Amino acid sequence: MTGEIINKVSESGIVTLDLADFYPKQEIKVFDLKDYLFMGLILKEKDYRAALQTTDWTIYQDKNVCINCSADAIIPMWAYMLAASYLQPVAVNVVFGNEQNLIETQISQAINNINIDEYTDKRIVVKGCGEVDIPASAYVAITHKLKPVAKSIMYGEPCSTVPIYKKAIAK
Repeated sequence: MTGEIINKVSESGIVTLDLADFYPKQEIKVFDLKDYLFMGLILKEKDYRAALQTTDWTIYQDKNVCINCSADAIIPMWAYMLAASYLQPVAVNVVFGNEQNLIETQISQAINNINIDEYTDKRIVVKGCGEVDIPASAYVAITHKLKPVAKSIMYGEPCSTVPIYKKAIAK
């Protein structure tokens, strides 16, 4: 016995894909329209426009921003659009919804931008555990994106995986 330790995982040709790498890097801020409602109930266009003009937009500088209304009020669609138009020059990304919607949107965009040629005929392990809570939608999206080109897709860690897909061998 030689005593040399061989790392079979590194020699296996498995590519590990960590979806945490696609997680938004910039801080997430919420732009809540409830703060602009008259008596917490209705949005008055003239007052809303005036308030937006005096809003300190620098607090959203280089941030990911989700626009929503946490109050139970009927908000016209243009109100969200108007907020987005003010946020566009300062924010990194702007989406409608809550923080979870923003995270899912950004991860989905990152997955859509993957160069799948890098994964052609590869054995891929999509990392399953980590310090960042990755939404289930990301795992669905990465499987959908990579299945047409991957040799196999697994979930977990290279030393302990759950098989998800394996390309059939042509006969």
